[in-house]
Amino acid sequence: MKLYLNILLLLAITTIYSQNKITGVIIDGSSQKNLSLVNIYLPSLEKGTTSNEDGVFTLKNLPSGKHNILFSMIGYETQSLAITIPHNNNLTIHLVPSVIEMESIIVSTPFHKLQRDNVMKVEHKTLEHLKANGAITLSDGMTNIPGVESISTGLSIGKPVIRGLSANRVLVYTQGVRLENQQFGSEHGLGVSGAGIESVEVIKGPASLLYGSDAIGGVLYLNPERFANNNESSGDFEATYFSNTQGYNTNAGYKSSANNFKFLFRGSLTEHSDYKTKDYRITNTRFREQDFKAGVGYQKNAFKTEFRYNMNNAKLGIPEEIGEQSTNRTPLLPYQNITNHVFSSKSTMFFNNSKLDINLGFIYNDRKEFEEHHHDEDHGDEDHDEDDDGHDEDDEDHENAEALEAALHMKLKTLNYDIKYNLPDLGKFETIVGIQGMNQVNTNYGEETLIPDATTNDFGVLATSHIHFEKADIQLGARYDIRHIDVNSGIHRDFNSFNGALGVKTDILKNMTARVNFATGFRAPNLSELTSDGTHEGTNRYEIGNSNLKSEQNFQTDVSLEFQNKHLELFANGFYNTINNYIFLSPNGEFVDEDPVFVYLQDDAKLYGGEFGFHLHPHPLDWLHVESSFEMITGKQDNGDYLPLIPANTLNNIVRVEFEQPWLKQAYAFLKLRSSFTQNKVSTFETSTRSFNLLSAGFGGRIKLLNNDLSIAISGTNLTNKTYINHLSRLKPDGIFNMGRNINLSLHYFL
Repeated sequence: MKLYLNILLLLAITTIYSQNKITGVIIDGSSQKNLSLVNIYLPSLEKGTTSNEDGVFTLKNLPSGKHNILFSMIGYETQSLAITIPHNNNLTIHLVPSVIEMESIIVSTPFHKLQRDNVMKVEHKTLEHLKANGAITLSDGMTNIPGVESISTGLSIGKPVIRGLSANRVLVYTQGVRLENQQFGSEHGLGVSGAGIESVEVIKGPASLLYGSDAIGGVLYLNPERFANNNESSGDFEATYFSNTQGYNTNAGYKSSANNFKFLFRGSLTEHSDYKTKDYRITNTRFREQDFKAGVGYQKNAFKTEFRYNMNNAKLGIPEEIGEQSTNRTPLLPYQNITNHVFSSKSTMFFNNSKLDINLGFIYNDRKEFEEHHHDEDHGDEDHDEDDDGHDEDDEDHENAEALEAALHMKLKTLNYDIKYNLPDLGKFETIVGIQGMNQVNTNYGEETLIPDATTNDFGVLATSHIHFEKADIQLGARYDIRHIDVNSGIHRDFNSFNGALGVKTDILKNMTARVNFATGFRAPNLSELTSDGTHEGTNRYEIGNSNLKSEQNFQTDVSLEFQNKHLELFANGFYNTINNYIFLSPNGEFVDEDPVFVYLQDDAKLYGGEFGFHLHPHPLDWLHVESSFEMITGKQDNGDYLPLIPANTLNNIVRVEFEQPWLKQAYAFLKLRSSFTQNKVSTFETSTRSFNLLSAGFGGRIKLLNNDLSIAISGTNLTNKTYINHLSRLKPDGIFNMGRNINLSLHYFL
């Protein structure tokens, strides 16, 4: 850390820059009228403003060098412009009217371009867009992205599945750092609240070139909310009620920015009772989640830095069987109490034609599980009675259970770093070189040991280039990684891998873009796979690890075709993914304490499929949007057996209208039908699932209340109250249905 601070100080002292500013005017490309309230944003500086009533804008205190600047506004095509400071001082921007959604800079790829300029296919959705299409939670909203599903336990737990791969095969990034929270376990979720998340990006396919081990299946990249624009302040409060669980989700935040300093904070509280099917409630799917996010930033001339902190605490019931039928929100035994602390630091130093990015992160995951045998034996097997007002007489026992010693208690401390240098452009070449690394320590404190005490160290070095040609763009790169795992029980393993990627983007016809990407990835076995020897609450199986497992290594070919004009968008994505040494669990026919024994095995495997869809907004009915998408995935071992946890084929259809009234702004209404097909291509220990159709609908808009905006949204999911089982539900083996009809009412007030 001292070396890091000395480097920052040395560069800050020895690099002298004058203060620069840019000004400009923004004009409607059709009417030639000046446009007010256009968003102007420099992604590399994370600095922005809006145009005034005359369409004029000014940005001050800018470092010299090359930068991309974005101009975006609802109803217009987002424009990205490369500028050189201080030469480009006075700009005149003509925005083209468009009904296509505003584009954003892709942050999860290294060159930070708009998706239309990106060689890799990356899905980008704002949380506002996902909510406006009926998303209940962050993990539920991800399933609206083609190729992305979620392993779920009601509303409380959701883990991303990208093209059939999940857990340690999918990396999650938040606040710009790698999130590590024992993600191998399916019985707990992301550990991140949707409050304070601005957008979601998904890389579908091996991203080891950019992120190292564990990105073999892809990356879920969560972008935190931006700081306020220069010399602006804002606050907001949001509350959502859920009819099915009689639960609520509230959050409030405030942010302010001056010329050099900026800060923000946001707190949220979520509580839900057991979710309800058509006929009964699912006992102990209740949960409580508290979340706090804060950030502070500083920028002066050629140096900018920001520090963010996120604390997330979730008390989650672990459902076992249908029992107590109540709307109490206090989890029963067994339950887990998980706390995540994420500290992140992101700094950039700008030189005349290059820059240095330094990202540091520290993640502290504290995981506790409380089991039934720690409860009072006189009450452990009795029914829970309620008095006349619906109060659970055992609530006091549940509250006091927190004072008991956790049966399982693990602390995972992870320090990671990511340092990248953007070299000066060499003709058509943009090039980045960098190093990444991680130190991780797992420590046990409970009487049960799920995985042993261990230390993991990663180190990787990478180089990647984006090459611009007249009719095509090429991106290529290579990377080398090493991982050392030191287990206190005496296991010492070293893994290493060389990986690369090559991609091409070109316009093959007018309005039609093609992308072809080839990439390799790898994943070293995790501690559970290497060392497991036992069972715990929520798994219903006895797992035995294999200390001789090899690294998984994959190669994926990805092809994407996109057609877009003023009124129609079409896309077709196809992939073929081969994985050598695929690690999986398999029953060996034995039992320990009535739990079946599962062992970790390896076999070569392959996954293939794709996503297809269209978006129609016909002229002159530009307010009407008709969207449809279909996704399909097949996963097999080389011996012909199917892989577990492969999502069913899915068809999504949505009709959406957008309109404006003098008293109602940004109004919308939608009707959505999600069709999931029968999934009978299952592994040897999985159960198949039947097809089902889910109908959703909603509407919303903004009104003025006390001179401020109030956003109102009402949406309903599973409106026909269908009884169904999603193939990726953790409660599927017990024949427990997913959630029934749910109506949301959301109020969001902007100060």
